[in-house]
Amino acid sequence: MKTILLLVCSNIFMTLAWYGHLKFKFLEGRSLLAVILVSWGIAFFEYCLMVPANRAGYFSGGFTGYQLKIIQECITLAVFVIFAWAVLGEKLAWNYAVSFGFLIAAVWFAVAFKPGGR
Repeated sequence: MKTILLLVCSNIFMTLAWYGHLKFKFLEGRSLLAVILVSWGIAFFEYCLMVPANRAGYFSGGFTGYQLKIIQECITLAVFVIFAWAVLGEKLAWNYAVSFGFLIAAVWFAVAFKPGGR
């Protein structure tokens, strides 16, 4: 659970770093360099959470590297769906929802069976 919580928090920062600048009023009219520097500053906190999440999940959480990556991608999309709706004002179209369903299935396949060779 610690790993998942850290991954969720990490992905909130990542989404803000990657897409927040599209709506941050204080960045309007700023140079691309300024936007990049602000995004890097936000991404610092993402790394401060992502690295411990992966270490905890791998060394004591029983996840493989593949499992961690697949889970992280699903969390990334879930966080983005909320961000796109709440901040960007975008609706979740049916094809995006189906794609998300496939990712959830990918997480299930990744963790439901014991991996060979770790």
